[in-house]
Parts: sequence; C-alpha cells; structure tokens
Amino acid sequence: MSKGYYTHTRVTDFGPYVTKIVLPLPAPVRAVCPESFSVYVRRLDERGELLLLPKSWMAVDDKEESRGYIPVKKAYPSDLSGEPMESGDCVALELAYGPLHQLASRISAPKGLNVFVNMRFTITQTGPLETSEGAVTGLVYDYPLGESCPCSKGWINDTSRTAEPLNYGYYLPQTVEPGPRPLIIWLHGAGEGGVDPSVAYMGNKVVALSSPKIQAYFGGAYVLAPQTPTFWMNDGSGEYGRTGKSMYSKALMDCIEDFVSRNENIDRDRIYIGGDSNGGFMTMRMFLDHPDYFAAAFPVCEALYDETITDEDIAGIKDKALWFTHAKNDPVVKPSETVEPTYKRLIAAGAKNVHFTYWDNIKDIHEGFKDQEGNPFEYIGHFAWIPLLNDDCTLDYDGRPVTIDGEPVTLLQWLSRQKK
Repeated sequence: MSKGYYTHTRVTDFGPYVTKIVLPLPAPVRAVCPESFSVYVRRLDERGELLLLPKSWMAVDDKEESRGYIPVKKAYPSDLSGEPMESGDCVALELAYGPLHQLASRISAPKGLNVFVNMRFTITQTGPLETSEGAVTGLVYDYPLGESCPCSKGWINDTSRTAEPLNYGYYLPQTVEPGPRPLIIWLHGAGEGGVDPSVAYMGNKVVALSSPKIQAYFGGAYVLAPQTPTFWMNDGSGEYGRTGKSMYSKALMDCIEDFVSRNENIDRDRIYIGGDSNGGFMTMRMFLDHPDYFAAAFPVCEALYDETITDEDIAGIKDKALWFTHAKNDPVVKPSETVEPTYKRLIAAGAKNVHFTYWDNIKDIHEGFKDQEGNPFEYIGHFAWIPLLNDDCTLDYDGRPVTIDGEPVTLLQWLSRQKK
C-alpha cells in the first residue's frame, strides 16, 4: 500500500529547492542509511503534464523531459518536522540540490518566466530498515501530505489598490519595540515577472532580507517585493530596448506609495530601494525620477544604459546614498555600458556616498556547491545578487573596505544607517 510524504523547501543561492523529504514510518527506527531509499521525481505543469525544460540557465533551447532520480545525500530518524532524533517515527532524506541537481528545483521557466512547478515524488525502499517492531520492507511513498518552507515564513502576498494594480509580496517587522521602522524595496529580475508574487521573493534568495541577521541591522524592517506582469524594462514595445524608459514607472510608484500609506509605522525618512538586473534597471529609473523619496538605493547588475542618463540626472543624485554591485564577467548586462560609466560620472561630479563593489567573478562560498571537477561552483557572472543577498559586499571600487566612522561595513549594514 502506498504512503504519503512531506517535502521541505529551502530558498538557496540558486533559488528554491526541495532539500528534504520526510517519510512517516509504521514504527520507530534508530538507524537508517541513504541507500535505504530511492527518490524519483516528475516535474509537471499546471495541467499535470510532464515538463520539457532547459538543461541549464544559458542553454534555453536544449531541453529534456523533467524527470529522474535525485541522489539521497543523508538519511536519519526524525520527527514529523524533519528534525533529527535518536529514535524517530519518521525518516528524513536530505536530497542533492543546486546547479548540478536541477530536478530538485521548485521553479523553472517553461515559457520564459520562472514559475513554481508541480513536483510528484515516488520514494521507494531499496534497502533494509529495522524498526522497533522488526524489519520493514516494500515501503513506497507516492503522494504528498504537505510541504513547508521556513525561509518564507512571515511573507504575505497581496495586490496594490491602485489604478494599475501590481501584485507583491511583503514582510512585516517582527519586533515589539515602539517607533517607526524602515522599508526595504526589492525589484526582481526579468525571470521573476508574471502573476505569482511568491516568485518575486523566492525565485532568488530575497527572503534573506527577512532573516534575523539582516532584520537586526535595521532594528526590524518592512520588506516589499513588487512584481511586474512582464518585465521592468518593457517600455511598451515588449522588447528589451535601450530607451531607459519603463511602462511600469507610474504603476510601481503608486504601488509603493499605496503600501506605505497603508502601513503607518513605516519611516518615510528610511525607504530604501534595490533590485537585480531588470530590477536594477528599475531601481535606477525610480531613483533618478524620485530622488527625494528614497533614502538610498542599491542596484545590482543594473541594466540602465549610461547613454540614457543625462548630466542633469547625475546632478540630481550625486549627493544621495548609492551602492552598486556588479561582476566584471557579466555576460548578460555589460558593465562597460551601464554601471561603470555611470559610477565614474557620479564620482567626477563630486559624489561622496556612492560606492561600487565590483566582483571579478561570483563563486559559491556558502552552499557547498561543487562543479564537475569538485571545485567551488562558479556562477554565471550575471548573478551578482548572490553575494549581495548573502551580505558579502564590503569592498569599494578601489578594493578598500567601505567604512562608517572608521569601521568597515557591509552593504546592508551601510544601508541600515542611511537616512534622508
């Protein structure tokens, strides 16, 4: 007889993955090994049909059926939440995940935009299992009982009450201390547009902004992640052009102001805006158009071509707080056409609180991802949001640490200190 399983999702540097499966047992166990179970997955669309998906992020035209076995890296007795126990009524299976194990990913882009996919697992007992009531054989788990994602705890989806509504996800500061709290706005990249705002904060590790560590920097902060139906760089043509305009400029500003007006405890002197790629473009667009509204901006691999920025634009933000992040080997948004000349123009104009962390490359230092040779995995150079969201940005364009009152700070620590 088949049984049900529970899945646990974690938002990693490479997006959300099912990293653990929990299997209820007929009797408690004290020991289990990874070879005792095999895990097979089928990734399905909303109609329940097997997806044909790209083999990698860059090879979008090279597709294959999204099904197969996921290696089990670790197994142990657990409780129903998946916590290890000396003797447990459940078994927890930790799965291989990451860039080389995309079958465990909760999202993909079958039509160009990232969406959550339906995952159907079949977990089969393949080795001996001794319980308190004797040996158990032939266990098969093939239907879901529930799923959890602790990383996204506290996030809520909503829609702006505006003339051109935008979906968004948001997080409320979990603090009992009185007084107004700052607002961090995150604008997603091109792949996270669409109709499910969960993708705007889970497609990449935006939920890190609600983590205890980052929240502590700000003394508790609101986080707002608006979602565009298409992409922020859409100037109305539906193409990725070089006009520097967006058809969503007014809709986004209306969405932000609607959210601020309905959360009276937001400190209007501490509203920060940032985002990656397309969202980096929109960060710059909003900062240029509304320089007095935001206390600081932190664009990542931003895609606003410098040729569209006027000298008047530069003069309007040179005295504002701004910290760029980009990688030199970005193959998608060339820094020589975007951030580099813009940064240099700001410095030449006399900017004092403008910084630029310029990575040589983006390597994994947190997840333990390895390439096929066993070396730390090197991400595509476009993924500069990974060190930003891991709070690893510390150096300025000259290679020296950014400091406040003589003390080195990370980008997010610096951000928390900015005020209009």
